[in-house]
Amino acid sequence: MWQLIGLSIIQSIMLSLGQLTLKLALAKMPPFSWSTHFLGDLLTNWWFMLCGLLFGGASVLWMYILKHFPLSMAYPMASMGYVFGLIMAVVFLHETVAWNRWIGVGLIMIGCVFVAK
Repeated sequence: MWQLIGLSIIQSIMLSLGQLTLKLALAKMPPFSWSTHFLGDLLTNWWFMLCGLLFGGASVLWMYILKHFPLSMAYPMASMGYVFGLIMAVVFLHETVAWNRWIGVGLIMIGCVFVAK
């Protein structure tokens, strides 16, 4: 059980960091267009490359989790990504989060505790 929790936390953090780096990559990009210039800018964007590595690593870890744990336990644990994503938005992007979103995140965390038991 503790192994599932630990792996789920790592996987959720990797996904949240992937979303954060994708946000940072897109902030440095020109407006979207179907052009070779845009594609070249995207493929040489270090934030975008890091994003791909994080999403890829999280996907491999998710495959391991699915192979070794019941889906009925593993899938709800993936919702911790919402928690880490919100925290990273506040810490790294200096976003303001309304109180009702914090309550929602608290309810998600309580749900993860119930699922893990």
